[in-house]
Amino acid sequence: MKRKALEGLKVLEMGQLIAGPSAGRLFAEFGAEVIKVENPKSGDPIRNWRIVENGTSLWWYVQARNKKSITLDLRQHEGQEVIRGLAKEIDIIIENFRPGTLEKWGIGYEELKKINPRLIMVRVSGYGQDGPYKDKPGFGAIGEAMGGLRYLTGYPDRPPTRVGISIGDSISSLYAVIGAMLAVFHRDIGGSNQGQCVDVALYESIFSLMESMLPEYDRTGVIRERTGSTLPGITPSNTYECKDGKYVVIGANGDGIFKRLMVVIGLPEYADDDRFKNNNTRSEHAELLDKSIERWTKSLDLTEILNILDEAGVPAGAIYSIEDIVNDPHYQAREMIQEVVINGIGKLKIPGIVPKLSETPGDIEWAGPELGQHNKEILIEKLQLSKEYLEVLEEKGIIGNLERYGTKVKN
Repeated sequence: MKRKALEGLKVLEMGQLIAGPSAGRLFAEFGAEVIKVENPKSGDPIRNWRIVENGTSLWWYVQARNKKSITLDLRQHEGQEVIRGLAKEIDIIIENFRPGTLEKWGIGYEELKKINPRLIMVRVSGYGQDGPYKDKPGFGAIGEAMGGLRYLTGYPDRPPTRVGISIGDSISSLYAVIGAMLAVFHRDIGGSNQGQCVDVALYESIFSLMESMLPEYDRTGVIRERTGSTLPGITPSNTYECKDGKYVVIGANGDGIFKRLMVVIGLPEYADDDRFKNNNTRSEHAELLDKSIERWTKSLDLTEILNILDEAGVPAGAIYSIEDIVNDPHYQAREMIQEVVINGIGKLKIPGIVPKLSETPGDIEWAGPELGQHNKEILIEKLQLSKEYLEVLEEKGIIGNLERYGTKVKN
C-alpha cells in the first residue's frame, strides 16, 4: 500500500456538526491520525441527523471516517487535563466552539502553546475570533447569508433561497485545511519551528467566493442581483429545457465553443455575427441567444442533445440526481462510489476521495467510529493513564462507561 500524504501528522478535533469535523475528515482521509473528542453522553449531534439506521445517522459514517473517537467532558477540570496531555504531541487542533469557550475552559491557544510551541490551532467560527460580532452564534446558513451567497441564489421575482447542502460549512472546512497546511509548511519547511492560530470565519469563507462583486460595486455602484439559472456577463451559459421535459446545462461562453454551438443548432450565421464576436457583446444579447438555443433543445431529447454536443466539443451535461450519480460509469471508474461494511447494517455506499494523488493517495480505512471506540487506545495506551484515575473519570461522567469497547483496565 502506498504511503499517505499526511502520515505522521497528529490532529485533535474538538468540535461538532459540520465545518470543523469536515476539515478533520479531510486530514483523516490522507493519513493523519485524527482523534475526535466527543461528549460522553451524547456524542457529536450529527450522529443523529437526517436518516438514522441501527441507532446512528448514515451521514456519520461519511463525516467521521478514518477518525478515532474518544469521550471527554471538556467542561470539567479532569477532561481539560486530558486535552493538555494530548496537546504535548499534537500537530494541529481543530475547534469550532464559539470564540472564548476554550479560553473559559483553560485550553485556549495561548495556554496550549505554552505546553507545545509547535501547536497549530485551527479555529472555525461564524464571525471570527475578533470584531464586534465575534460573540454572536453563527451557523453555516448565517455565513451564507452574510457572505453574500443567499442574496444571489434564486430568481429575481422570488425570495432568496439556499443551496441544497451545507455549503458554507463545507467551504470553511476547505479553508481550515488550507490554513493548517500553510502553517505546517511555515513551521516545518520554513524552519520557524513555531505553531500559530488559523482563524476561519464562515461568512468570510463565502465572501471570498463572490468574484468581482466588490470592485464592481466600488467603481460603478452595481449591486449584483438574483438571476435564476443565468450568470450575467457569461454568455451563453444556462439551463435549457429538452423535448422529453428534462434539462441540459450548456456552457458555450468561450468564443470558439460558441461558434461550434451555433453551427450544430442550425444558426451558422450567428457564428460570424459581430453582435456575438466575444463574451461581452454576446452578453448584451443574452436573451436572444438563450431563446435560440432553447428552441433547439426543445426539439430533441436530452440524450440526443448530449451526444450531439459531445461530438461538437461543446460543454454540456445533465442535471444529476443521486440515483444518476450512483449509476454513472464515470463516477464508478473514478472510484467515487465506494462501499464500507457497517456492523448491524451491512454494505453502505459512501463518496470516494477527493483529490486524487498519484503517489500518496487518500483512502477510506474505516467508517465513522462508535462513540468512545478508541478510549482504550488513546487514554490508556497513548496517555498511559492509570486504572485508578480512569475509574475516577468514569465516576464523574467525564469519559463515559469504561466497559464499552474493551476499555476497562483489568487488575
